[in-house]
Amino acid sequence: MSASGEAPPPEDFRDTIEQRVTPLELFFDLVFVFAITQVTGFLSDDLTWAGVARGMALLAALWWAWVGYSWLTNAVPAEEAIPARLVILSAMAAMLVASLAVPGAFGEDGVLFGLVYFAVRLLHVALYALATRNEPEMSRAVVRLAPGFLGGPALLIVAGFLDGPAQGVLWVLALAIDYGAPLARGVLGFRVHARHFVERHGLIVIIALGESIVAVGVGASGLKLGAGVVIAALLGMVVAAGLWWTYFDLVALAAERRLTRARGSERAALARDSYSYLHLPMVAGIVLVALGVKKVLADFGDPLGTIPAIALCGGVALYLLGHNAFRLRDVGSVSVERLIAVAASLTLVPLALQAPALVALTSVAVLLAALVVLEAARYRELRRKLRSTAQ
Repeated sequence: MSASGEAPPPEDFRDTIEQRVTPLELFFDLVFVFAITQVTGFLSDDLTWAGVARGMALLAALWWAWVGYSWLTNAVPAEEAIPARLVILSAMAAMLVASLAVPGAFGEDGVLFGLVYFAVRLLHVALYALATRNEPEMSRAVVRLAPGFLGGPALLIVAGFLDGPAQGVLWVLALAIDYGAPLARGVLGFRVHARHFVERHGLIVIIALGESIVAVGVGASGLKLGAGVVIAALLGMVVAAGLWWTYFDLVALAAERRLTRARGSERAALARDSYSYLHLPMVAGIVLVALGVKKVLADFGDPLGTIPAIALCGGVALYLLGHNAFRLRDVGSVSVERLIAVAASLTLVPLALQAPALVALTSVAVLLAALVVLEAARYRELRRKLRSTAQ
């Protein structure tokens, strides 16, 4: 009973209370912006397949740290308590140092990266456990996953002392433990505010897309603003807009409605699969596209190298595949149009290896624009219904 003598609202009712993304969460996400920029720079400086693998591993680690805090601030009002604010700001500081260590995370700064990354994860688990101590079910859920959430990052500290294959094996093992914990032990007991959760992940997609726009600016900096540079920059913007449109236009609305209707453990599992796991391929695709656009601007008159060509065209394909997987998990269907676009994007790789980079970027931009126009025309009535029900 509450102080007023009334019974507290049932859990399902509390889950439907509208909650908005807070300024503290947006402030925290600014560090993740820098982290993504660092990963793109890491990839750009090491255009080898080993470099791509290391860059994707770094992105996976940083993404999972962000995911942990997205669940934390979704479940508990961390901004309302001064001590909780201070813990999150401390985690931001540690995340900033981890981002600064990204360029040397597999070299001289490996131990530093591991230590501060472990600190980020330790603060997350500690604050989550303390903030939910009056909610036994959720507190038990946090404690249940804590060994995986801390064991994986602890291995990254050890990996910092190593190099070569041994270091790579530890990174793979660390990520497998970290990502596998919620699958192996489940998310029973976690509470998810659906609208807040959807909004938070939509904002992080926008942040990732912002990196592709930053890549245009970085790639064009120091260059004479001739027609080629201006056209390439505008095409890069078209690609970013196309990726934005394909995320927010239709499926995001249906997915929010699906998550809102789910209850209890079903909602937590859906949030875990659709957002925590299946948004990573989309973010990775955006980072790869940003790398490709950056290399186009560097020398738009010559063909792209193998890795930049695959990053540009394959990044779009990975993004669309990730979005289709997101759609399949949420609404139980896939987009044939997007599967065709995936195949078309991959067929552009040989073109990017032979034709001037500006031609390859133009082709990718046209492909995304055609997909947007097709879907806008085909799903106009469905979009109207979804938007009317969402209001």
